[in-house]
Parts: sequence; C-alpha cells; structure tokens
Amino acid sequence: MEIFMGIALATFIFIAKFISMASSATPPVTFVFGDSLTEVGNNNFLQYSLAKSNYPWYGIDYASGQATGRFTNGRTIGDIISAKLGISSPPPYLSLSPNDDALLEGVNYASGGAGILNDTGLYFIERLSFDDQIQNFNKTKEAIKSKIGEQAAVKLCNEALYFIGIGSNDYVNNFLQPFLADGQQYTHDEFVGLLTSTFREQLLRLYQLGARKMVIHGVGPLGCIPSQRVKSKKGQCLKRVNQWVLEFNSKVQKLISSLNKKLPKSSILFADSYPAVYDLITNPTEYDTSIGGLCLPNSKPCSNRRDYVFWDAFHPSDAANAVLADRLFSTLFSAPPSLAPTPHSD
Repeated sequence: MEIFMGIALATFIFIAKFISMASSATPPVTFVFGDSLTEVGNNNFLQYSLAKSNYPWYGIDYASGQATGRFTNGRTIGDIISAKLGISSPPPYLSLSPNDDALLEGVNYASGGAGILNDTGLYFIERLSFDDQIQNFNKTKEAIKSKIGEQAAVKLCNEALYFIGIGSNDYVNNFLQPFLADGQQYTHDEFVGLLTSTFREQLLRLYQLGARKMVIHGVGPLGCIPSQRVKSKKGQCLKRVNQWVLEFNSKVQKLISSLNKKLPKSSILFADSYPAVYDLITNPTEYDTSIGGLCLPNSKPCSNRRDYVFWDAFHPSDAANAVLADRLFSTLFSAPPSLAPTPHSD
C-alpha cells in the first residue's frame, strides 16, 4: 500500500503541474526520448542505420503525404499529444544545428531500434541508444545555456515535460532474438533486473541534467504484435512474452515510486499503455478498427488503413495511435490514472 500511496501522491502533483502548464500562456517545452514508436526522423541522418522508414508507404497519411522517418502511415502518439497541447511536434535532434533556436522549444531524440541497453538493436548498425539520447540532451542543455544563460537554462529544463518511451526493443530486438547473447546468457529474472537497474541510472542522469516532470510510457503487450503472433500456430498472442512485459512494467512502477520519494521536486508518472493497447487489439470493434491484416510497406497499401490496428509487423497505425493518444491525454488532464491496474490475462 505504501508504494501505491507514493504513486498516487506523485500522480496528483504531476497532473496539477501538467494542467497548470497546459493552461499557461507560455507553450510547454517538451523533450521526447524513445524508439521507433516515437521517432520523427533521427535515423534518417544516420548514414549506415538499417532502422529507417524513409520509403513508401510510410507517411502516406501524414500531413505531407510523404515519409518523414516516422514508423507509421501517419502520426505518432507524440504528434497527436503535441497538437492537443497546441504546440508543434518537436523536431528530430539530428535535424538541428548545434545552436538552433528551435532547441529552446523542445527536441525529439527518439531513434528506431533504440533500447535501454546499449547492445539492443546492434544489428541495425547505427541507432541512438537511450544513453546516446541522454548525452544528446546534455549537449542541448549546454547549447541552451550558451543562448540564455545558466540560470534561465536550469529553469527551462526544470519546467519542461519529458516523454520517455523505451524498452520494447530490449525484448523484440534483443532478449527474444535467439541468436543474440542476452537471451542465452540471462534468465528473464536476471534480464529484467539488468533492464531496471540500467534504467534507474539513466533516469537519475536525466534528473541530474534538470528533468523533473517525466512521463514514462510502459511497454505494451509485445506478445500480441504481428511479428510475435506469427510464431503462434493459431496466430494468437504469446502469453509468456506478455507476462515478461507485465513483470518489467511492474518493476518500472516500483522504480518510479522509489525515485519520486528520493528525488526532491521530482514528478514522475508511469503511463501504463499495456491495458489500452491490449484492449484495442482484442476488442478492435469498440474503436472502429480491426486487426485482420497488415499494411506492409513493401506492398500495395490497403485503402482502408483506418480499419487496422497495425501498420506493419511492429508499429501501430495512425488510427490506433489516435485512440491511444486520446487515452493518454485524458489520463493526464481529466482524471488520475488507475494507480494499480490489474493487467489483462491472456
């Protein structure tokens, strides 16, 4: 009970500050960290990266109708939430010059293939791990200091919003790959311990750099994504994979509770995306979508893209992202989230 009381207190504090910022005349500054679910084009600037989406038919339903580096047919969840906040979606870090004025308004550091662990997604050759992204944020802070002075830079970083969605690739492109070392070297208990201890140090580093208001996106039901379901003879969700994800999410929740107690003025919120994604997959008709197929980028795109939960074997469609963004936004701005949700069982 003590753990969830800590989560509740942090949640109420965070939501109050979040609402205050949203209603402020000054648009909120947002910094985004993560993987392909939140990337907006960083990997396009990595010459040798194999984790890119800058080809048809990605972006077909984006405003420009062109591929932008987003791993979906349209918008990411971050794009949609930014629009709801009345701000532009932060640009990719690698698209900006070191002294660009846009750094003062928010940056997206996310990179397809990225993970909490530095060896996650190794076979993509180039990608920005979470450690790399934090280092790039450090460079951003130094650039901001040179522009507006140290005191103003500290204030900007303390008041900014930090959206962090990482961890999926540590499973899909690491632990679940039989030819990689981690899946053979560690039991899952050992692996999840390594993940959470590494994640703890990374969040502490962000805090030391000025991050105070953080939203940590939980990992969704990876056992239900098409690349995993194809391993089932009947195309069903993989129960063991989903259970591993639930264990990881639970560890992260406890980690967040601990950090909120330890770190002065920290407001860290766990956004549990698992139930929403699982519900969208298992009850698609409730959202006017289906899960009957995939819109693969190397084939002719289907005309009814709004009817599908997944765009490719790993990533949600624009329509699914819209549903999930609405859920997250209402959690942050309308009512306190469920403090101890009971995960769906498969």
